[in-house]
Amino acid sequence: MPYNDTGPQPRAGGADGSGRTPHGTADSGLPRLFTAAEVATAIGCSEWWVKEQARQHRIPFTRLGGAYRFTADHFAEIIRLFEERPPTLRAAVSVQMAPARPARCERTVPASVLLRPKRPRRAVEPPHGDAAA
Repeated sequence: MPYNDTGPQPRAGGADGSGRTPHGTADSGLPRLFTAAEVATAIGCSEWWVKEQARQHRIPFTRLGGAYRFTADHFAEIIRLFEERPPTLRAAVSVQMAPARPARCERTVPASVLLRPKRPRRAVEPPHGDAAA
């Protein structure tokens, strides 16, 4: 399915290929509502993922008749929500100038505080001849 800045674009002649125009086109003046399948195809993920994100309110959506629907504005917001940008120069410089950690071999805890293993709870087995019958 082709994609541009206004969201996924239906195929010519209607989304189902029947020759009918979909509801909500520019001809009717109503906003175009996209299905989860159309959004998933446009962004290259599964329909299940789109529905799961909507169910958990992680992405914007409209719910009509029990089905998730998405406007072009919703689609643009979904793209912005999952956009990742490279770190800024300031953030990169601050990471490089972070103080070094002390070496692992240096002990900062006194020897008296170091943990020592406990003795096992099991009793030592008695010699073979001393077992009670």
